[in-house]
Amino acid sequence: MSMPSWSMLRSIQNSDQVNKHQVKSGTARRIVRFAQPYRRDISVFLVTVVIAAGIGVATPLLAGHVINAITGGGPDAADTVVRVALLIAALAVADALLSLAQRWYSARIGEGIILDLRTRVYDHVQRMPLQFFTRTQTGALVSRLNNDVVGAQRAFTSTLSGVLSNVIQLVLTAVVMLSLSWPITVLSLVLLPVFIIPARRVGKRLAEITRESYNLDAKMNATMTERFNVSGALLVKLFGRPDAEAARFGERAERVRDIGVQQAMYSRTFFVAMLLVASLAQALTYGLGGWLAVRGEVSAGTVVTLALLLTRLYGPLTALSNVRVDVMSALVSFDRVFEVLDLKPGIAEKPDATPIPAGTGRIEFRDVRFRYPSADEVSLATLEDVVTLDRRENETVLDGLGFTVEPGQMVALVGPSGAGKSTTSMLVSRVYDVTSGAVLIGGVDVRDATLESLRDTVGVVTQDSHLFHETIAENLRYARPGATEEQMWAALEGAQVAGLVRALPDGLDTVVGERGYRFSGGEKQRIAIARLLIKQPSIVILDEATAHLDSESEAAVQRALAEALRGRTALVIAHRLSTIREADQILVLDHGRIVERGRHDDLVAAGGLYAELYRTQFAVSPPRYEGEVEIVTVPPATVEP
Repeated sequence: MSMPSWSMLRSIQNSDQVNKHQVKSGTARRIVRFAQPYRRDISVFLVTVVIAAGIGVATPLLAGHVINAITGGGPDAADTVVRVALLIAALAVADALLSLAQRWYSARIGEGIILDLRTRVYDHVQRMPLQFFTRTQTGALVSRLNNDVVGAQRAFTSTLSGVLSNVIQLVLTAVVMLSLSWPITVLSLVLLPVFIIPARRVGKRLAEITRESYNLDAKMNATMTERFNVSGALLVKLFGRPDAEAARFGERAERVRDIGVQQAMYSRTFFVAMLLVASLAQALTYGLGGWLAVRGEVSAGTVVTLALLLTRLYGPLTALSNVRVDVMSALVSFDRVFEVLDLKPGIAEKPDATPIPAGTGRIEFRDVRFRYPSADEVSLATLEDVVTLDRRENETVLDGLGFTVEPGQMVALVGPSGAGKSTTSMLVSRVYDVTSGAVLIGGVDVRDATLESLRDTVGVVTQDSHLFHETIAENLRYARPGATEEQMWAALEGAQVAGLVRALPDGLDTVVGERGYRFSGGEKQRIAIARLLIKQPSIVILDEATAHLDSESEAAVQRALAEALRGRTALVIAHRLSTIREADQILVLDHGRIVERGRHDDLVAAGGLYAELYRTQFAVSPPRYEGEVEIVTVPPATVEP
């Protein structure tokens, strides 16, 4: 018996989730606009669906004619049977070809929509402000790119074709059955409520089990993600808890197993009940129809036709009883995807943006004030797994910042934790935009500059530089896609790490591992510096680039940084004296304001906040290793492209 039973069961499972989600007005119109590129394919697809539905009703009618020809006898009976049988065979072939055509167009439309949605969402998310990623659950965001995109795709394939096909089949089948024998048709439908009402109850129970299964799967996935990355695996080993972790995971896995057994039994019960009710309805049809046929009120072929049509009546009726849930499920999936696409990117390039002059090195802050965007400006409650987003405005982080860094100078930013040092550096590279005031590079407001020229001008090395799980060459080319092998080796030489890379069996083709963990902290930092050198920016930002390194690693990184700063403007956030004592200017930040500025000796003599930080954090001590290197500025030099 051909029935969309699983589709109905899935609809019942999704009904609670769908009812809880309010679809925004205008979603349907956006879906139609989104489907415009596929309108021709969708039209052909729907035509094949309509023809296939007609064939589905025509075949039982022809089968009835065969039975009538056989029972009626006559000289032409044999020819009639053969002709009708050949027609049935032709329809079967046509139906098979239509099925292939439907699958082709369904896959073409569905996979095309998945491609469009995923690429658009991925591109859009890449342009979101950094705070979006600090607030969002990565798993929830990935789910939008996978589950919801697939759910949206289903709207143009299974849902659209299913609704149209079921409506056509239902109307044609009902008309034909009622025209053949309305008493038999009415009696055949008596058992329909007996199936649908219990099925909904079973479906709700199954939905509860399914949700619990999803939750447990999500928790297991989160556990595996946390424990299987390098940091998590190290923590488990350091505290010696593998047995406890295995036991904890095993408990959840056992519950998933138990739920799987329950799901299997509920699903089987559902399908058995559906087949049983449909079979009983067929039995009633044969019973009443046979009795009427014996009395001569209907033909034997009519009874067979009604019995066969009945199999095509229950399916559409049960499926269409949940059509609202199917349609709403598709709308919800689209709505959840559109939610992400509707979030405004934090940084956008103006249509009339101008490029920053090549080789410029002047940085100017003009009365800069900045606060981080509130949660409702950059995030979604569903991506943070909260009921409502915090709408309170964040406090001001930078308050009236003003200073200038001339080309070739090194300016150091120091201050207590939370003073706004890293935030200041992020405004230069335009990770964030100022709330008021302006940041200028080479006389151009960074908000008016092209993003490409800004990325080419400014290079950043952070305290925990990230490397992708790719080869060294691919990590270097991320800064300059067209870099040659000679340029990469020159950058590695400048970063004091070429010898290490040459000693590796695969050289530049060595895979660095997740986040570069196959290398030590100092080695990873020097590869990151090489990535900066190959970019050849005129402005370099060092955000505590030697933090958390041992003495030997710091010495190597300091030598690499000396090369990185040669002839370039530098904005340095430092926590060690060796990095900043030769700075042209030191800016002391506290609560988002510059409270002191000057050179090292003058600030120490002034006895203010810098002197206090100097005594506690930057205390003078003898060199901790032979040949300790300090960063010094050098006159500007021409940088070869």
